[in-house]
Amino acid sequence: MKTTLTLTDKQRKILQKHLFPDDGNEAVAIALCGRLTSEDENRLIVHTIHPIPHEYCSVRAPDRVAWSTEILIPLLEEAIKHNWGVVKIHGHPEHSPWHSEVDDDSDRSLFPSIYGWLDDGYPHVSAILLPSGRIVGRLVNADGSFDNLETVKVVGDDLSFYHSVQENGLTPEFAKRTEQAFGKGTFDLLKTLKVGVVGCSGTGSPAIEQLVRLGIGELVLVDPDCIEEKNLNRILNSTIEDVRQKTPKVELMKRNIHNIGLGTLVKTYFQNLFDPKVVKAVASCDIVFGCMDSVDGRHLLNRLTTFYSIPYIDVGIRLVADGKGGIDQICGGVHYLQPAQSLLERRLYTQKDLEAANLLRVDPESYKESLKVGYISGVDEDRPAVISVNMFFASLAVMEMLGRLHQYRNEPNSEYSIWQVSLSDSFLEHSSDDSTSSSLENCIGKGNVYPLLGMPSLSERR
Repeated sequence: MKTTLTLTDKQRKILQKHLFPDDGNEAVAIALCGRLTSEDENRLIVHTIHPIPHEYCSVRAPDRVAWSTEILIPLLEEAIKHNWGVVKIHGHPEHSPWHSEVDDDSDRSLFPSIYGWLDDGYPHVSAILLPSGRIVGRLVNADGSFDNLETVKVVGDDLSFYHSVQENGLTPEFAKRTEQAFGKGTFDLLKTLKVGVVGCSGTGSPAIEQLVRLGIGELVLVDPDCIEEKNLNRILNSTIEDVRQKTPKVELMKRNIHNIGLGTLVKTYFQNLFDPKVVKAVASCDIVFGCMDSVDGRHLLNRLTTFYSIPYIDVGIRLVADGKGGIDQICGGVHYLQPAQSLLERRLYTQKDLEAANLLRVDPESYKESLKVGYISGVDEDRPAVISVNMFFASLAVMEMLGRLHQYRNEPNSEYSIWQVSLSDSFLEHSSDDSTSSSLENCIGKGNVYPLLGMPSLSERR
């Protein structure tokens, strides 16, 4: 089972400031991490950074740092309480990109004590931050031996994936045009990624098609619905026979991906997102696309991606027709959200919208009654949708992912958190997320908690 480490770029900046002081001597910090354990991965997700004050260190030199581990005791007590992982991280100069013999001795002395305190059987990590921002690391086992840390993922305006072993295989013929445009490094990275798509209909279908043909390594697809005749105008490769057979949308996607034959692995969930099994499957992804209309689904996905520090690309479309063949508005948006950034706080919907959507999902009869007496505003359940509009926004969303991985833009990615588009009024604008705080801030990197995502409705029996 591979072990990986995920943190946000904001957390890396905290580390850079502490670990590279002006005096040129080493420093050290501790990270407490939430966890996700899937069938093939132990993922540590940084929740909090705890710099060890320089004055607490008995030795600080250009090639070593020593400090009293008594400062660890309250942190280990927190780790025991929440089942968190522990990462020790210190800085190295660029010309020394791996652990030294001094580091070996230090880790063999420290980590058996950490395992003695926690005694949970899960891995803990020793990592090094380099001046370039690259992070490398290793597992330190309870007996003081070392194992490989496969990948360090940093989620920010840009997305960085530091693999311990770099992909360097031959580029297949189908990918040579992608490689010409974005480089071999980007194509090799795409092959390693697991991407979640929640919603496999109007925007999800063309997004999935693009991801497969770009060479994404694995897809996790979520949708609770079957193909209906009204879907045939926008779901790629759907047929009238799929309508007759009531083919689940996720199974249609899986069949198409298999027929394309480019090697993308697929896991499908013929369920909605409000299921603990589905939440954990999506949480195992490296990047997530939200292609849903429902307010409550988007809100849940926003929370999920913050708990597990996953970049989230949300696609939303509004096509307003007058019912007589005229169009009042064709508009939509693509939002890139880092952990703790919020669609609610970007005002894509209100708290009342969320309450109405939740009521419709859990108690449709009460929803109808509340709507009748005017307690709530109605949820827009069946909007017009056209393939040409959906494909435009799906392409914009996939290009947003590529922009974060490849940084092809002439401006910083921070200027592209929000795309707002009106095809009827002929404008396309991008902007940054200027929010300074979020109600989700304390949820970053919590990983698996009970109840799941801190939501009693997602509780699983222990």
